[in-house]
Amino acid sequence: MFGLGIGELLVIFVIALVVFGPKKLPEIGRSVGRAMAEFKKASQEFQDSMREEMKEVEKTAQLDEIKKLGNIQLPEYEEPKAGQPAEPQQEAQKAEHQPDQHKSEENKGNA
Repeated sequence: MFGLGIGELLVIFVIALVVFGPKKLPEIGRSVGRAMAEFKKASQEFQDSMREEMKEVEKTAQLDEIKKLGNIQLPEYEEPKAGQPAEPQQEAQKAEHQPDQHKSEENKGNA
């Protein structure tokens, strides 16, 4: 509990018995027990309220992130016209390979 052993608790009990007397000691014990129970209850309520607040904060943060994701501007999709390739990546790949072919033909002519 508080790092007190049996010996320490016995010394505290004997001192309390001498100071308060045998008639008041049970009343003091009940009062201390009630106070500890109330403290434990208040502590539990505080922890529960903190957990609820944290859940609310997490929900708000998640909603903000979802709103940000909802505002992303995506380029509009255009359907390919007849005669155009379906994927623009294929065109870009072809364009990348064509300059290499022209350079190799120029190198052949210079040699």
